[in-house]
Amino acid sequence: MQRSNDRLRATFCPYPAPSLAAVGSVGRMRSLSQNISRLAAARAGNPGSPGFIDRLADLPSFGSNPGALRARVHVPADLPPGAPLVVVLHGCTQTAAGYDHGSGWSTLADRHGCALLFPEQVRANNPNLCFNWFVPGDIGRKGGEAESIASMVKAMLDEHDLDRGRVFITGLSAGGAMTAVMLAIYPELFAGGAIIGGLPYGCASDIPEALRQMRERRSADGPSLAAAVRRAASGHEGPWPTLSLWHGTADTTVDVSNMDRLGRQWRHLHGIEDAAPVVTRGPGSEHRTWRAPDGGHLVEEWRIIGMGHGVPLDPTGSDRLGVAGPYMLDVGISSTAHIARSWGLVTQDVAAADLPVRRNLPRLAHSPPPEFVGHHLEDDRVAPPATAPGTIQQTIERALRSAGLMR
Repeated sequence: MQRSNDRLRATFCPYPAPSLAAVGSVGRMRSLSQNISRLAAARAGNPGSPGFIDRLADLPSFGSNPGALRARVHVPADLPPGAPLVVVLHGCTQTAAGYDHGSGWSTLADRHGCALLFPEQVRANNPNLCFNWFVPGDIGRKGGEAESIASMVKAMLDEHDLDRGRVFITGLSAGGAMTAVMLAIYPELFAGGAIIGGLPYGCASDIPEALRQMRERRSADGPSLAAAVRRAASGHEGPWPTLSLWHGTADTTVDVSNMDRLGRQWRHLHGIEDAAPVVTRGPGSEHRTWRAPDGGHLVEEWRIIGMGHGVPLDPTGSDRLGVAGPYMLDVGISSTAHIARSWGLVTQDVAAADLPVRRNLPRLAHSPPPEFVGHHLEDDRVAPPATAPGTIQQTIERALRSAGLMR
């Protein structure tokens, strides 16, 4: 699909240019920001950093690709026929391999026997590698990025003889919002989904509205949000996918009210909007579950107290999954492991009470501080005004601490 230059420019910087007096300072700060971001990316295990291993392979051909996405996969050796498939969508500024390295999905797949599909954004579509969850041409059943992802899923099912009844999808932030898109418009493809720091389907159709939805605390209108899904699903009459929602209460990139709205949207689809949840509170989390008559969860919410924007991890816990870094947050609970258990991919059953969130962990970098980075849709940071000389050292130190490069 051809993307217009105007749209790409707007996605990268939807705000007016700074005044001439501020240009020099902003340029220097952005240059510093780029260097710090590269160091932070290396710390997170992104491609090119020491110790990083890209465990994913390319899926070169998968049929229709109107969204011009890349497909990357991980299929464990000797995977038997009928294995499940998990689709994993990265966030802005991330790669598929970097997200896998941080979240630990390929390690879990090797242990428990499932295939992985990692759709990957390219800069020609979005300069910051965000999935375009707010662009009407990319979020319908025909055309754009959503159709490309669906084509990848169907190709993986056919090529590896996977279980069509056990296809799941998860993602962070823009990837979480695109996860909501895929669950809404292709509900027949997925048995369940998990959205981390994401937004509900149908809440935005352009850049300004996307930014407002991310930033502003909004009430959750379940019926109207569910109606948007029903319209998009083209008369779907089968069961709706289950949904696991994760969000930090200190997320300043995507307001936590978006989890409330997602929950209401999907509880209304399941016909349980007014049902009382089962609530479990840990030392740093609140877990709410709305269950089906057979006891399985239909919708669950994990509210992680004090966590910012990113994937909850427990790299040194019993599951030993993932690597902490920017947007990969060691809060003492492995969302990867719990999500896999909720889908029945992990054989041993671990109750929510057995997955504690540790107290008094060092505050990790959810993102660099707002002084440094020009705006993109994953983050509500904007280019700064001119910075007073006396504050530059403090700003540098904050950025280094935020990137996890200075104590």
